[in-house]
Amino acid sequence: MICPRLCASVTFVPQYADFDLDRSIAQAWDEFELRLAEVISVIDDSADLTIGCVAVDEAQVPFVTFSAVDRTTIRAEASSNAVLGEDYQLGPDQLDVMERLGWHAPTVDGDHPTANLWMERDQEASDRLAHATVGALRDVFGVQHPVFLAPDQLAEILTPRAEPLSGSTEFAAEDVVATIPAGADHLDDMITAELTDMFGHAPLRDQEGDIALRVGSTMVFLRVSQDGRELILFSVLVHDVVGRSRAAEVLNDLNADARMVKFHLLRDQVFVSLSVLAHPFVPAHLHQAVRIISEIADGIDEELAHKLGGHTTFESE
Repeated sequence: MICPRLCASVTFVPQYADFDLDRSIAQAWDEFELRLAEVISVIDDSADLTIGCVAVDEAQVPFVTFSAVDRTTIRAEASSNAVLGEDYQLGPDQLDVMERLGWHAPTVDGDHPTANLWMERDQEASDRLAHATVGALRDVFGVQHPVFLAPDQLAEILTPRAEPLSGSTEFAAEDVVATIPAGADHLDDMITAELTDMFGHAPLRDQEGDIALRVGSTMVFLRVSQDGRELILFSVLVHDVVGRSRAAEVLNDLNADARMVKFHLLRDQVFVSLSVLAHPFVPAHLHQAVRIISEIADGIDEELAHKLGGHTTFESE
């Protein structure tokens, strides 16, 4: 029998209590820049690379392209106001940032006239091209996280499967096969392989190993427990909550009605989490968990932020 006084003195601390969203985003961009530099370093005249942003009207959203001018030179072009839609036009301050990053204004002269901003670098300086590209995407075009880049182009950088999955469901025969992980690393490898199959490219991670997924206007993170027996999915729904007592009441009501997920108030942030037993690991459980927490995170964050006086991770335009 468990002592009631012992239960009363125990405080639940989620395994993601140390999670820092800003740090995770910064690390994701650092990792993206490194991987992009590797890709640029092997570009040749057999194919170009385009990195675009996710939007409905893809013809007018920001992009950066790369092509080989010759055996040693890579040319990068970034969308200018001449090709950007009305909602994405760059102001004087943004154009100044692009210039400081090394981008040149559009030109009608020379061997490569273009309506876009451009730069050329020796292929050995791929790290400089990658840095200028991240600066354009993140600081000028306002892409909040690498997962908000167009999935097909993200796949090129993250070395995807040869062809994405098609025609299968979460109830396919291979998705209900149970595997006993040999340890946390083995479980992590199986999760990575499954997410790669689900989304068509390897998932992005931060330095703590958390996997980041884009879900509408918000993000979901996945973390393997230290003992390798559990997968925790979580999302930051609301930041800068006003009134912890009020928030606790609201979340208590949500938890009383919620099925499978739990809502937590950590400092001034509201998290939603879902725990999946992973010993054994069953791919179908991962599929369902990602779908469930994604629907909740993207469906409730704005209403909850309004009710608690805070704001969502990425504000709606």
